[in-house]
Amino acid sequence: MPAKSLPNRKAFIQSLGATCRNWTWSWSFVNEPEQRIIFGAWDINKNGGRTLILSDKWRVENGRRTRGYPQSLEHLRLVEQKGYELYTFNITHSNELQDEHGNGPAKIKVFERTIIRKWLTQEGGDWYACDEPVHALIPEEVTEPELFLEGALRAIQVNAYERCLQARDACISYHGAVCAACRFDFGQAYGAIAQGLIHVHHIVPLSKIGREYKLNPVTDLLPLCPNCHAVVHRGKETMSVDELRQCLASAKVLYG
Repeated sequence: MPAKSLPNRKAFIQSLGATCRNWTWSWSFVNEPEQRIIFGAWDINKNGGRTLILSDKWRVENGRRTRGYPQSLEHLRLVEQKGYELYTFNITHSNELQDEHGNGPAKIKVFERTIIRKWLTQEGGDWYACDEPVHALIPEEVTEPELFLEGALRAIQVNAYERCLQARDACISYHGAVCAACRFDFGQAYGAIAQGLIHVHHIVPLSKIGREYKLNPVTDLLPLCPNCHAVVHRGKETMSVDELRQCLASAKVLYG
């Protein structure tokens, strides 16, 4: 989302309809009408496809409470709890105001006058702006960066078969984030905070394959809500989704 060449950070942020409490110490900004949160993303805090934008370690700087920390925490709560969209703009760090030990205020060398859509994830006391959405996975799922290749048995507390995040995303993109059995939709039930939340079910259990294979995320995977996912795996043999639908239909007749 490019903006015209503007002389300073304040003018740039205001051109995006966003504001803050104080233009001197703020590094996060809010556009209330459009429900957008904008963070400055320092180049020194980047690691691959994600950038650290807030940390509990930043509460205190040089022996003083950091004035921008509470505001940034409030802004992230709007993303986490109210469904605000997260954006960042890139900042190049300058240490000319810091001493040889790194003490002293950070200074902006240059910044890009473009904001980029990001997705928020939290790890302990650190919050990251990520290039891709981070989905909630079922407990036994393991994310892998490779192509749609699955099935290699490994031990992670208990034995588990590898799950591929790209395959999961492709399944949801095709089928939608709605349960294929009962049609439950988290976003419709809980609002923006749960939009896109769903489990992904392997139609052919990986434990029966026992070897690496090329997965077709459209025909081999189906989205299921946690309740339906638990039911299909309840017996010794994995229940088919068609059988699960029959159970739902029978229960509706019996119990209304």
